[in-house]
Amino acid sequence: MDRRAECPDCQSTSSPSSAPLLSDLNRRDFLRATGAAAAAVGIAPWSALAAADAPAKAAPAAKSAASPESLVKVLYEKLSDEQKQAVCFDWDYVETKNPNPKQRARGLLRTFVSNNWNITPQVLRGGTTDFYSKEQQAIVREIFEGLIHPEWHAKIDKQLEDDAGGFGHSQSLAIFGKPGDGKFEFVMTGRHMTLRCDGNSTPHVAFGGPIFYGHDAQGTFNEAADHPGNVFWPQALAANKLYQMLGGKQQQQALVSTMPVEQKSGFRSPAEIAGLPVTDMSSDQKEHLQGVLKLLLEPYRTDDQTEALACLKQHGGLDKCSLAFYSAGDIGNDKVWDNWRLEGPAFVWHFRGTPHVHVWVNVADDTSVKLNA
Repeated sequence: MDRRAECPDCQSTSSPSSAPLLSDLNRRDFLRATGAAAAAVGIAPWSALAAADAPAKAAPAAKSAASPESLVKVLYEKLSDEQKQAVCFDWDYVETKNPNPKQRARGLLRTFVSNNWNITPQVLRGGTTDFYSKEQQAIVREIFEGLIHPEWHAKIDKQLEDDAGGFGHSQSLAIFGKPGDGKFEFVMTGRHMTLRCDGNSTPHVAFGGPIFYGHDAQGTFNEAADHPGNVFWPQALAANKLYQMLGGKQQQQALVSTMPVEQKSGFRSPAEIAGLPVTDMSSDQKEHLQGVLKLLLEPYRTDDQTEALACLKQHGGLDKCSLAFYSAGDIGNDKVWDNWRLEGPAFVWHFRGTPHVHVWVNVADDTSVKLNA
């Protein structure tokens, strides 16, 4: 079930479409591959293991042998000319007309980010026929799993099941540049997801550029105060535990009444950054904040975690950041702050938990990098 209609602030910025089926995989091979992988994590694979139209899942040996970047090259080479015309673009392609006439053009398409959007109209799995072959779907799944830390595969699959009916149902992709020949970037988007893979060819930024994650665990748009089943809520609980560790004056400085617009996660001057400076925290408070940062980074592959930390270090690390909690939007008035933000000169991790979780991430080693949202 596609729950996008239940989320007024998550309306898609592009309408998915589909094209005729190009090829197929042997169903027995598909069931064997997906069944083994599902047994390993203890969940049913994606939305329906036995569905003949479900994407094939690559064997573990293949996954361990190839990086997401090398798999993007494999995918690119397996795309037909028709497919490349639809989903492959020049490095600095500028969208002057949105495929959805009700939506504005998105400018430099490679760097755009939103909470619910399709970068191209062709979803990975579309209706009764698919634009991508089963083999191509399996490669995309491998890329996806390579970008996500293995311990988070099942959690992200739950998020996708809750928000979009499972992996592939609402996600679309685009490739910028030519993989294996200079700069390139793979971008995968959908409801509550923007993921990137660039082989560090995009200058100055972590994660290949701004990313987004979120979860509407109950599918009701308005989550309860304790956000039952939300895979990302533990991040907020860890941040709130730090708030409880703060002294009275520290809490007063950390608690901010006005919350910035969530989409505005571009880099700001120090004078514009609200909250409690990390330099005003005690050693045990800083240690706990390091743990919060670890929780924020842990859904992503080790290479991206390392790159994000290097960008943060370039501008003085956490000591140059501030932590703000927002009194607005406190679900249940329980003073467990649903909305908070860790921010530095070139580091923004904006957690909006009202009415459900949206998280905007923008990390770079250069403050002049502009956000396109």
